[in-house]
Amino acid sequence: MTTITDPEATPAVEENLAATGGLVLHWKDGAPFAGESTRTGEVFDPATGQVSRRVVFASRGDADAVIASAAAAFPGWRDTSLARRTQVLFRFRELLNARKHEAAAIITSEHGKVLSDALGEITRGQEIVELACGLAHLLKGSMTENASTKVDVSSIRQPLGVVGIISPFNFPAMVPMWFFPIAIAAGNAVVLKPSEKDPSTANWLADLWKEAGLPDGVFNVLHGDKTAVDALLEHPDVKAISFVGSTPIARYVYATGTANGKRVQALGGAKNHMLVLPDADLDLAADAAVNGGFGSAGERCMAISALLAVDTIADDLIGKIKERIATLRTGDGRRGTDMGPLVTGAHRDKVAGYVQAGVDQGAELVVDGRTSNPEQHFDGDPHGYWLGPTLFDHVTPDMSIYTDEIFGPVLSVLRVDGYSQGLDLINSNPYGNGVAIFTNDGGAARRFQNEVQVGMVGINVPVPVPVGYYSFGGWKASLFGDTHAHGTEGFHFYTRGKVITTRWLDPSHGGLNLGFPQND
Repeated sequence: MTTITDPEATPAVEENLAATGGLVLHWKDGAPFAGESTRTGEVFDPATGQVSRRVVFASRGDADAVIASAAAAFPGWRDTSLARRTQVLFRFRELLNARKHEAAAIITSEHGKVLSDALGEITRGQEIVELACGLAHLLKGSMTENASTKVDVSSIRQPLGVVGIISPFNFPAMVPMWFFPIAIAAGNAVVLKPSEKDPSTANWLADLWKEAGLPDGVFNVLHGDKTAVDALLEHPDVKAISFVGSTPIARYVYATGTANGKRVQALGGAKNHMLVLPDADLDLAADAAVNGGFGSAGERCMAISALLAVDTIADDLIGKIKERIATLRTGDGRRGTDMGPLVTGAHRDKVAGYVQAGVDQGAELVVDGRTSNPEQHFDGDPHGYWLGPTLFDHVTPDMSIYTDEIFGPVLSVLRVDGYSQGLDLINSNPYGNGVAIFTNDGGAARRFQNEVQVGMVGINVPVPVPVGYYSFGGWKASLFGDTHAHGTEGFHFYTRGKVITTRWLDPSHGGLNLGFPQND
């Protein structure tokens, strides 16, 4: 088993893996759960290409057992006061803040992103934990006194029950944290199904919840493949599903979940554009294109993959981007590099295939990440899943490097004659997740934010992921369902409203207690 090399890595996770022979187990009733299935999957260290551990794949019976644990825990957690729920959330927040380097080391060892990027995703997830700590305010109902003679009407919000979270490989901490802090704060029980490519972070989070005092069964982890996913989508005790992943799978999750009577929010794929107008600060735009295009090796649903450059500044902008790419160091994310490997060998080969397709279809390959990294800019095991930053020019809308979500470090430049052509390209794209415009013209920026048909917009901001108290989500084929993640919409997704009409003929009163009232 590969040992996590970061000095602050968690010994508890390594000890648990050693005790199970390097096997990542499910988490049920506050403890690891082996289940009955004998199927397992390999988990790789992307920086070395070596198998670091294996993860169990659930059978339908295993899934039923984990869901049953959540269903049994739900009534007690639902009836736990908001004051006590908040105390658990605050303890979780403090533990996460103190030990986030442990989680970052695990993420880097299984996903491959550099440690600073792994820490960044945990920090962004922490925003939602902190939002959830204010759950009492967001769960307030309303009341109308004397709506009719001696009749009062009030509304309350109550939790749904067991909720499922199906998360992708690219953010094994942040994406689950978009959902489970709010779901738990609202009084639900959670079953998290993480990616089988990097499963260990989910178990680390489960162990942290237990240490924070969350009752057993309220947070559970179910590992596996389509069998586990379908179990969550079809089980009658699962009331809602939150999903992040590719558009084809998001469409499947939405269709299957809703057909089984569930509330579903399914966030799909993206093709995020960055429009650069002639008046923009080109140095700022070049920095943003490199940061947005190659951060986390392009394995982000909010990555910039299509750069729309107005003809008059395209050559200068591409030159500046090329200069910046030449300074990047690719390699093992534990060695202080700028960009790590892709998550698996198969995915690296898929991305490399898109690069070749771009060449074959006539795009100009300005920087070839397959071969052009100078030796001094690489620091990693040659067996890792490497593909360096790649830059194309003269890309056209019919090329696969533009039409498809590549999910790798490939930046495609399309030249446009001005604002209108750029806007038309963005609005005609089937995806509508994130978009950015770079300009110093306030009028153009204001017009753009009004006219662009995309869910999240950045003005001189390349990756416009909103802060936690606003909601995350796109439009068109980037979202199935009406509700975005976190923010106020997240609390509404994980609760349902109830209206109560009351008539009391006589007031009641009893008992004396002169002590200061306390929450409990």
